[in-house]
Order: sequence, then C-alpha cells, then structure tokens
Amino acid sequence: MQTSTIEIEDVYKRFPDGTVALDGVNLRVEPGEFVSLVGPSGCGKSTLLRILAGLDTATSGRVSLNGHPPRAPQARQEMAFVFQEPTLMPWKSVLNNVALPLELRGVAAQERQARARQCLDLVGLSGREAAYPRELSGGMKMRVSIARALVTRPQVMLMDEPFGALDEMTRQRLNDELLGIQGRTGATVVFVTHNMFEAVYLSRKIVVMTPHPGQVAAVLEVPEPFPRDASFRASELYGRLVYRVLQILEGRPAPALPVPGGPPAHGAEHGVPA
Repeated sequence: MQTSTIEIEDVYKRFPDGTVALDGVNLRVEPGEFVSLVGPSGCGKSTLLRILAGLDTATSGRVSLNGHPPRAPQARQEMAFVFQEPTLMPWKSVLNNVALPLELRGVAAQERQARARQCLDLVGLSGREAAYPRELSGGMKMRVSIARALVTRPQVMLMDEPFGALDEMTRQRLNDELLGIQGRTGATVVFVTHNMFEAVYLSRKIVVMTPHPGQVAAVLEVPEPFPRDASFRASELYGRLVYRVLQILEGRPAPALPVPGGPPAHGAEHGVPA
C-alpha cells in the first residue's frame, strides 16, 4: 500500500453562529504514522477530522492529502472515515454492510464480496458474514465498521472516537486489533479520542489541543517501538507520558520526557505553552 502525507496549515474554522472552533492549527502527519488528537470536549478535534475528510471546510488555511484538497477525487479515493457509531445498515448482512462502499463504486459482486470477506477476516469476524447488526455486540459492530472502512484499501483512516461507547476490556482488545491492522496495512491513521491512556498506547504522535477555540498546545512523540502489547501499559514510560498529556491539558508546562535508558528527548515535545 502506498501511504500519504497530510498537511494542515493555519486552519481556522468559524461557524455561522460566530463560534470559532479552530484557530491557527498547523500539523503534518507523515506516511504510515498513527496520530491521535486529544483534548477537552469542544476543542475542535472532530471538526478538524471532518475537514480532513472533506465533510466540512475550513474558513481559512490549507489542508492537503498528498498535495490534493480533501474534496478532490484523488483524496477521496485514498481515505476512509470511521464514525463514533458503527452506522450499519440494519437490513443488510454483515458481509453486505462491509461490501457497501464497493457496491456504491460499481465493483462487481464477486470481487466486492471476496474483498469484504478478506476484511472481515482481518478484524476477526470470519464466520459472521450472514449475521445482521442486531445479532452483534457493540464491539463486533465496531469491527464491522472498521472492516467496511478497510474494504476500499484506503491509504488514510480517519477515526472519530470509534471506541468511546465500549467497555474498557473491549476497548483495550480493539486497541490491540487496530494496531495489528495498521501494522499489516501500513495505513496512515488520524484518531480522535478523549482517552489519554488510549492515545499513548496507540500513537506514534499525540497532538494535544487547547480548550475552545482549538489550537495545538503540544505534540508529543511516543518512542515505544511497534508492535506494542499490554506490557507497555505497565511501563514507566507509559505512565509518564499519560501524566504529561494530563499536565498539558491542565496548562502545566514541563520539560520534554527523556527516553528511559537513552539520551534526553530533545525535540520530542514542541508547542508547549509557556
């Protein structure tokens, strides 16, 4: 899979009622990165994701995917969006829900079903092709939603709090599955979450946003290599990074975190308010 560079330059978003959601956001996401957007409710995380997806537009500034604006056909073909809710069609089987994006693109039935089966296998739902959404747990429904996003073979996956409504054990299990999928596909992932524990576990880079209006308070790099497993959650680095995200959200500056056993992490954190 080819991968894509996302560039966000001086993005400002003002809604018709005068509310400023985003104010001068700058960010670059490198190919194959897993980047989480973290911040309080109303800080513009989901708005920024919708602008990246071409579902909304910035009032000013520039957003591009491999040099193309989000609404350009080239960009649309390269990305997929996973919403907070699974948004499955209740009258369609699991297989046909996953195959729906290919059906809308006019892909032949045999090919779209074969690709849908591959994606269901990727998310651990082989054997549930004939089931209907009402027969699935919340975690299974979200797996179907992720499989549906994967079926178009996107270079970029935009995910808006996909695990927010799940219990903690299911959430952690899906975190592991998502990392496995991202590792196998090489897709670039931009992931919105309120959960700082989830953000540290999943991400190569964490973008911490300020309260309304949304700005980038800091960008933290997570030096833990992939693949990751539950042992990372028990590490000193994990705990310190979670605490650092909390400090930034509370507006408390601190020096960059060093990597245990290594040199000081110069440049690992930037944009921290004084």
